[in-house]
Amino acid sequence: MRMRPTAEDGGMATKKSEKRQRNKTVHIRLTDAEHAALLAAADNVGLTLGAYMRATALGSPGPRAARKPPVVREELVRILSQLGKIGSNVNQIARAVNSGDDPNGLSDDIKAAVVALAEVQTATLGALGRTPQNGG
Repeated sequence: MRMRPTAEDGGMATKKSEKRQRNKTVHIRLTDAEHAALLAAADNVGLTLGAYMRATALGSPGPRAARKPPVVREELVRILSQLGKIGSNVNQIARAVNSGDDPNGLSDDIKAAVVALAEVQTATLGALGRTPQNGG
């Protein structure tokens, strides 16, 4: 059986797991309420629990802390409402087209659906912490 060379014996570079700088773990006991409170606090600032704990204890979440967009419930409810309006407009347009109505009479419904869709896209990007880009 052939052994794989390691960095110690002058062979290949170290494995990725051997290069990790964060190699120590800290275990603490929490109640369900304490754990939920920490998760909520981390989510409110857009950090993972580990990054939040480092930021709180050490003053910095670390150089590679992954920021995640905070979930804003009210914004998501508004987005869901806008999606409902768009769905209603699309259904009205489809019903009119299927019944043979004049497509020119649908221009207001089509414009309303396009405007609502643009609002939903902007709101969704905002909830994700991103900004809309011109041209798509």
